[in-house]
Amino acid sequence: MATAAPTRVPRVVIAGLSGDSGKTLIALGAVLLTRNTGLPVAVFKKGPDYIDAAWLSWASGRPARHLDSYLMGWETVARSFAAHASGDGLSVIEGNRGLYDGFDARGTHSTAELAKRLRAPVVLVVNAAKTSRTAAALVLGCQRLDPEVRIAGVVLNYVAGSRHERVLRDAIEGSCGVPVLGAIPRARSDTLLPGRHLGLVTPEEHPGIGLLRQNLLALLEGNLDLARILEVAGTAPPLPLPAATSECAGDGRGLTIGYLRDSAFTFYYPENLEAIERSGATLLPVSSLSDARLPERLSALYIGGGFPETHAPLLSANQSFLESIRQHAECDLPIYAECGGLMLLARAMTWRGRRHAMAGVLPVDVEVCDAPQGHGYAALAVDQPNPFFPVGLALRGHEFHYSRVLAEGPALPTACRMTRGTGSYPGRDGIVVRNVWASYTHVHASATPEWIAGLLGAARRRAASDPPS
Repeated sequence: MATAAPTRVPRVVIAGLSGDSGKTLIALGAVLLTRNTGLPVAVFKKGPDYIDAAWLSWASGRPARHLDSYLMGWETVARSFAAHASGDGLSVIEGNRGLYDGFDARGTHSTAELAKRLRAPVVLVVNAAKTSRTAAALVLGCQRLDPEVRIAGVVLNYVAGSRHERVLRDAIEGSCGVPVLGAIPRARSDTLLPGRHLGLVTPEEHPGIGLLRQNLLALLEGNLDLARILEVAGTAPPLPLPAATSECAGDGRGLTIGYLRDSAFTFYYPENLEAIERSGATLLPVSSLSDARLPERLSALYIGGGFPETHAPLLSANQSFLESIRQHAECDLPIYAECGGLMLLARAMTWRGRRHAMAGVLPVDVEVCDAPQGHGYAALAVDQPNPFFPVGLALRGHEFHYSRVLAEGPALPTACRMTRGTGSYPGRDGIVVRNVWASYTHVHASATPEWIAGLLGAARRRAASDPPS
């Protein structure tokens, strides 16, 4: 891998002992407080999660980039960081799960491994509720498990009061030799970042988004030591970054790719949308909630994931839009749908005991359950012809869905065998109906360059067969 000269990039990884430790809260606080100083902030999310990345984008005012070594490989991770990190400000990388939690018992693809690869200091967020000196034991264990991971500071979350904070500080700083960089008091999560199935609510659906910024700042100012966090970030050594490469996304000139973009459908990697635009194609946002029909003369339609179930009555009521999708599918418009997109294309969706009519492109119902039906990384082998991917291609992606395709009647044709993950049918994913692909697997354009090639190829074939108006 060719590298450019080592570059100074102030950076910090915000990690936790587990999921729900408060990483996102602290990462958002660091971003908002830094922006208040006038410094630019670049934001990154370790792993494939859309929702935390959306919050980082909201706080920073720029797209959050995913750094996922399972999906992308380390070289692509390094290139993405090099392309988007801030050399004159701060780069904040939010980890996922616990610091050492990864693909297996060795912690492969963990936040710790990412921090080592990027030579980034780690600020460890500790949920201090109902504990005191034991918190020091947990931090000490993280230090000793892998001494190559540089834990440069600790932030305490859910602190009960000044005495609790003092005991925690003395125990951690005395036993672990690292500074406490913040102590955040207990706060009602529903006034800040309320959660639900799949994690936090999205920024587009947050009921108090207008006041959230000031509420977060009120909680964190004076409790999170930004000056010392910036000092920690500044101690990161110069990083040998890979030389930039020119990415060819294919020729999309003259094509128009529509994509559903509203509060029901928000799960899109920025690189996927940028790959479409970089190809020269026109990227056209469409609302499934307020538009009456799809635009005419589309070359293809891209439907990402999101929360169609929380919008089910509104989606079902927009019958003209659903009928427009169905008509376009019957006329062989290429449609690429992931997870929530699959749900929209189904005949109906059932959630909390109510059945809502959907587009009916796929002659199946889907049901939203109380527990995840598929969660984690996915690996697929394309073994059947389809409009988007060549047979023989190996795909890597991820899935996180509470819905499932109801097994009523024969299974629909699928293009892929699952070698890891759940999919839409046991061991299968990538439902194919005419020029439609519908899967529970999300793919990232930087990790799967065949994705943009397949989308443009399907769109180009459609444009070639469509008579001029």
